[in-house]
Amino acid sequence: MIEGLLKHCTDMEIEKNFMDSHGQSEVAFAFCHLLGFNLMPRIKAIHSQKLYRPDPGMSEAYPNLQPVLTRPINWELIRQQYDQMIKYATALRLGTAETEAILKRFTRNNLKHPTYLALAELGKAIKTIFLCEYLNSEELRIEIHEGLNVVENWNSANSFIFYGKSGEISTNRIEDQELSVLSLHLLQNCMVYVNTLMIQQVLSEKKWYDMMTSEDFRALTPLIYNHVNPYGNFDLDMNVRIPIDTYSIAGQA
Repeated sequence: MIEGLLKHCTDMEIEKNFMDSHGQSEVAFAFCHLLGFNLMPRIKAIHSQKLYRPDPGMSEAYPNLQPVLTRPINWELIRQQYDQMIKYATALRLGTAETEAILKRFTRNNLKHPTYLALAELGKAIKTIFLCEYLNSEELRIEIHEGLNVVENWNSANSFIFYGKSGEISTNRIEDQELSVLSLHLLQNCMVYVNTLMIQQVLSEKKWYDMMTSEDFRALTPLIYNHVNPYGNFDLDMNVRIPIDTYSIAGQA
C-alpha cells in the first residue's frame, strides 16, 4: 500500500488513500501520517474496535464511551522515538532504502523493537481520531465507500482482462513478471482509450446528451467491459458447410 502511494508514477498529489479493513494497521496509520497521507479504510469489524484515551487520569471521562475505551496513549514513548520514526519515514519518501526492507522491520515479529512500539502507539492515536470521525460523519463513510467502489471496479476490470491462468502470475522470474504487468497496463490503457472515444461519440449526439443527469455524468467511467469479448469473435454460418474433405480424412484414418 505504501509502495503504491510513494511510487504511483503520476503527477497527482495524493491526499487520501482508500482501502478495505485488511489493508490497514496501526503502523500503517502512523507511516501514512508521517508521510502526509490520510489513511481512509472501510472498517469491517467496527464493533470490535477500541478507542484510546488521550491522557492518563481520564478513566471517568466520556461515560457514554466507557465500553469501547481502553488505556491512554503513551506519548512519552512517541517522543523518545520521534527522531527514529522521522528518519524511517524520510528514507521511504526519498527512496534511499527499499520500502519492503524498511517495513519488514516493523511487523508483529519485532514486537520489542522500540521504534515499532512507538509507531504502533502513534498509529493508535491516529486511528482513534479516524474512528471518531468515521462514526460521527456519514459523509466520510460515503466518501470512503465511493472511493473503494472505484478501486473495486478497476480491480474487476483487471481480472477480466488478465484472465489467463486465473489472473495469477505463475512465475518467479522478474523478467516474466514485468512483461505480464506491462502487457496488462497496455491492455488497460487501450481499453480505457477506446471506451472514452465510444462514450464521447455517444454523448456528441444531442438526444443522448440531453438525457443525462448530473448523477449520470458523475457515474461515467471508461472502466466498462461488458461489451468486450476477451476471446475474440467467432462468426458461424449454419448455412455453409465447413470445407473439410471427409473422404480423405476417412482414408487417412
